[in-house]
Amino acid sequence: MQPDQGGTARDVKDDPGAEQQEGRPRRWPRLRLWLPHLVKPLRRGVLLFVLLLIVEYLVVPELVGASKDLYLLGQVNAAWLAAGVILEGLSLFCYAVLTKVLLPPGPKPSLSVLFRIDLSAAAVAHVIPAGTLGTAALGFKLFTDEGISGNDAGVMMAAKGIGSTVVLNVLLWVSLVISIALAGFQPIYGTVAIIGTVVLLAVAALVLGVTRGAGRASRILRMVADKIPGLSGERVEHAILDAAHTFATMARDKRVLSLALLWASLNWLLDAASLWAFVAAFGKFVNPIELFAVYGIANVAGALPITPGGLGVVDSIAPLLLVGFGVTRSVATLGVIAWRLVNFWLPIPTGALAYLSLKVKPRAGLRAMRSAISGMLPSVEKEDDSPDPPAGDDSG
Repeated sequence: MQPDQGGTARDVKDDPGAEQQEGRPRRWPRLRLWLPHLVKPLRRGVLLFVLLLIVEYLVVPELVGASKDLYLLGQVNAAWLAAGVILEGLSLFCYAVLTKVLLPPGPKPSLSVLFRIDLSAAAVAHVIPAGTLGTAALGFKLFTDEGISGNDAGVMMAAKGIGSTVVLNVLLWVSLVISIALAGFQPIYGTVAIIGTVVLLAVAALVLGVTRGAGRASRILRMVADKIPGLSGERVEHAILDAAHTFATMARDKRVLSLALLWASLNWLLDAASLWAFVAAFGKFVNPIELFAVYGIANVAGALPITPGGLGVVDSIAPLLLVGFGVTRSVATLGVIAWRLVNFWLPIPTGALAYLSLKVKPRAGLRAMRSAISGMLPSVEKEDDSPDPPAGDDSG
């Protein structure tokens, strides 16, 4: 036995390839343990790099150009500035009313509570790149904390997101058709029309699948869930069927659909009116139809999950399109910057305050406030709570 063991050892020692093959099975499991801890920093690094590129090549040039036109601030109309702020607040209020309309009949949180929940979710969306998931997680938690069932909250949030997207694209299409008649065709219109068509077709397929194919989808998801540890296929199937039933009931209610269409439209139109007011504050009164075309295109482009809330994308596209409709570059840049201060930046601190008002009792102290804020980004906190990377294995 001894000579055989020695011979084997010499063979391995003399053959580097055999040593490498012997080491591969031991290295691969360690690589698999480290891989999940490398994905998150790599993803964050890529997002940060993309954000820096956007800031460098889109935001900074706009700010540099605006700095040369600061003399216009001395000629700004304070009344139109105030109107822009008020219109933005009314737009957010309409979104809260839309939330209340889409909730099922029965006891509901007050409009004040719904307004603060939506504002809190908006703050998260403006901080996290591709912040839809973080917004959904926080909104779902806050809605269920207020006594809304998980099924009702999920259906309402899905209907609100899908419905708002459809309304924006329909309004944009109408404004594009009219603006083409008024100012002629621009190349970007074709791209926007294609994107809008794809979005509307995707929404139609989704609605059709939920309302008519819920049974098949629930059975497929049940089989998938049964194979995932910690999930119950039966519970998943019941949740899908309940959500489909609630969604179908909502879709058949003409009163709910009419009110939802009204408040979703007002949400977008008042936000666009806020942009119009800020541009008017610098002395240029843009055709409302053409301005909504600018607003719609910028928001569709800003919806791409690249930066938080379309930061850098909306801020650069909107001034360029306004210039195409006869607005001077200085007025377009300053008007969009002023609007984005209220539309994008202001909801971040006000959303944090709204979240504190929901989660912290009066006179609870600074410690309670810090604890509440730390729970405001549930998806990020969940990632950060992942275990530390495994320690090195000295046995090898």
